[in-house]
Amino acid sequence: MVLKPRQIALAALDLVDTDGSEALTMKRLATRLNRRPSSLYNHIEGRVDLIERMRALIVEDIDVSFFALKDWDDALQDWAYSYLAAFAARPNCIRLLATTPITDPSTLRMYETVVSALCSAGWPDGDAVAVMRTVEAHVLGSALDIVAPESLLTAEVVPRELVSLRRSLDPANVKHSTARFAFRLGIPALIAGLAKGLRHEAKDETKG
Repeated sequence: MVLKPRQIALAALDLVDTDGSEALTMKRLATRLNRRPSSLYNHIEGRVDLIERMRALIVEDIDVSFFALKDWDDALQDWAYSYLAAFAARPNCIRLLATTPITDPSTLRMYETVVSALCSAGWPDGDAVAVMRTVEAHVLGSALDIVAPESLLTAEVVPRELVSLRRSLDPANVKHSTARFAFRLGIPALIAGLAKGLRHEAKDETKG
């Protein structure tokens, strides 16, 4: 069977999913594909190229169509949910992708769609990327939180004198202390805060 770059990237995603980002070496990837390590370089340029192809596969699952259909704030929230779903399915890839310079064309096009919508809505060019990254940071942090062990923070380990924390972690309130609930609580508040900032900036420009 002829090996293709997409197959290599898919195998790399599976390797990282099962064994963690530290396991991503050409030797281990080649073993997974029943190939010699040197043969992989006939299809990919190297580790950075491989990681960017992995990024592209994840970005395929992130929907940006909302920005053509909705106001920027509603679209940004829907994008955040889609982004979360894509990365919560591949949490072991987050650190790997977050520390590799982005060159993947599909990721850059996604960012262009988001930033263009923000600028069209009135965000200054100098702020649009920061707005996007603010939401992105909440998404990626939540993606890691979602896959954390449920035992990460429980009432059982909290001393009795820490009354408020114990009460909040009581099993009766557990649905309100999950990572997904925290994301649902946080993302609209975050975007509402950004929208408020944009309105204030518009008022300041009017006064000026």
